[in-house]
Amino acid sequence: MKTIAKKKIWKYLVWLGPFLLTAGVTVGLVSENWGLLPLVLIIAGTIVIGLWLIWQNQQNNWWGRRSTQASTNALFATLAVLAILGLVNFLGTRYNWRTDLTETKLFTLSPQSRELVRSLETPVKVWVFDANQNPLDRDLLEDYRRQSPKFKFEYVDPRNRPGLTRKFGVKEDGEVYLESGDKRQLVQVVSPQEPLSEIKVTNSLQQVINLNSAKVYFLQGHGEHQISGNEEGLSQAIKALSDKAYTTVPLNLAEKSSVPQDATVVVIAGPKRALFESEVNALRQFLNRGGNLLLMIDPSIDPKLNSLFAEWGIKLDNRLAVDVSGSVGLGPAAPLVREYGKHPITKDFGNGISFYPLSRPIDTVPVAGVEATPLLLTKPYPDSWGESDLESEDLKFNPESDRKGPLTLGVALRRKLTATPPTQPSPISTPTASPTPATQASPAATTKPTSGPTPSPTTQAKASPTPGPKPTPTATASPTPATPASPTPTATASPTPATQTSPTPTTSPTATESRMVVIGNSGFAVNNLFEQQLNKDVFLNSVTWLSQQDSQPLSISPKEIRNRRINLTTAQANLLEISSLFVLPLIGLLAAALLWWVRR
Repeated sequence: MKTIAKKKIWKYLVWLGPFLLTAGVTVGLVSENWGLLPLVLIIAGTIVIGLWLIWQNQQNNWWGRRSTQASTNALFATLAVLAILGLVNFLGTRYNWRTDLTETKLFTLSPQSRELVRSLETPVKVWVFDANQNPLDRDLLEDYRRQSPKFKFEYVDPRNRPGLTRKFGVKEDGEVYLESGDKRQLVQVVSPQEPLSEIKVTNSLQQVINLNSAKVYFLQGHGEHQISGNEEGLSQAIKALSDKAYTTVPLNLAEKSSVPQDATVVVIAGPKRALFESEVNALRQFLNRGGNLLLMIDPSIDPKLNSLFAEWGIKLDNRLAVDVSGSVGLGPAAPLVREYGKHPITKDFGNGISFYPLSRPIDTVPVAGVEATPLLLTKPYPDSWGESDLESEDLKFNPESDRKGPLTLGVALRRKLTATPPTQPSPISTPTASPTPATQASPAATTKPTSGPTPSPTTQAKASPTPGPKPTPTATASPTPATPASPTPTATASPTPATQTSPTPTTSPTATESRMVVIGNSGFAVNNLFEQQLNKDVFLNSVTWLSQQDSQPLSISPKEIRNRRINLTTAQANLLEISSLFVLPLIGLLAAALLWWVRR
């Protein structure tokens, strides 16, 4: 009887173990405090279950049975599978990997956006004031957040948090703001019809974190493209620069003697007339003090910059770049570029397309201290060449005057600044422009007027009274002039206007080099072509590199959704309907009948 009673006790006591174990886990999860009580309950339940297993094995050799071993193996296999699945999910949460199979990588951040977010030095937060969370918008913000822990975002219901709504000045649902420190900026207003745009988020992020707004001056007065206006203007380029926190200002060097000190980049976009020599000197001084220049020179134009180009090793070819491949129907005078030089401006272009209607080749010659890198290269001959006959409508390669491709349509140059940058002297100068120490050695030679021809500094130096033979009248500085005459100043410390030279430009304390980009075409940046292919990126990346803001990312612009819808005419729609309802079923029926006939 005692044995039977003992068995009954263990039979019911076994349920105490799972109960204690469940109670300990429940207490720990609910209280979120794994203190003494949860641990005691879990340990007691584990001990009770362990004792029951030992007692069960002693009574009937339970552990040695084949069924027990099979059940144990199945239990451990199940636990192992659950552990592996849990580990995979844990690793997937911590280290997620995604792939984008769309053609234009719509669900992947562009290199520009990734580099910008990864370079964040201060925390940035995006506030979306909308009660409804668009999954596409949230996925885009998650992509940004994965690039850097300094990027965060939060959705806010304007009705539940009125204080925060008033702080940002929210006027309607869907407004998206970007905040960094005490700076806030409206990104856009999202809606089901207009989801959050990567382009707008990236541009706003660049504006918020950019502390210094670089100034870009556009030279005017020589027939250059206007910074606003029609299809031949640059208003889209100006808008794109403003989106990247650049300040754009027109510049007329005929009215100003020098480039403003706050200028970072000067753009000369398609001049139709030559520059004055004073303007060329102003640009030279600008470069010598660490400035940067973007030149876009069309064919058949001589801007009279040869003296400046010679200092940088640039030669403009007067031929017209021709591309007869005709792959996209732009015409032979609009060469396509698919090959780019290894340079920060073009590093992420790959085999993307940019095109330059009516362009000229650019040549470079070695110059000490100047580093030149080709940017834009046309296809090799016979697909492209430099045409010398600009009037002929029949474009044929002439080996005597034409030039075989590939042609360089754009080049980037850089030059280290020196302590005394080279200056171009004034074309008018006389021997009295700069007094020598010999002229200062004789006070008589610098203060006394003489009659007759003006003595040279050498003869004046000999006019000092010294023992020896009496000097000749033409070389002496007698205190009593022979005849009254208007005084003729000799070499003195005050130069006359004719002998003045341009002042030596001062070097910017932060600039270590000056940069230049020369492109043999300006039409690629005008309004009707600016957004086509990579034309926009060539212009923006050139300005960014010239601004010497090396922390700013250089890459292709973020992608927008392409319209892949097929627009069918009425006849095409009717044909599609008839073929799907009648033709295709009839073909299937005839194929089945033929198969039956063969097999019968």
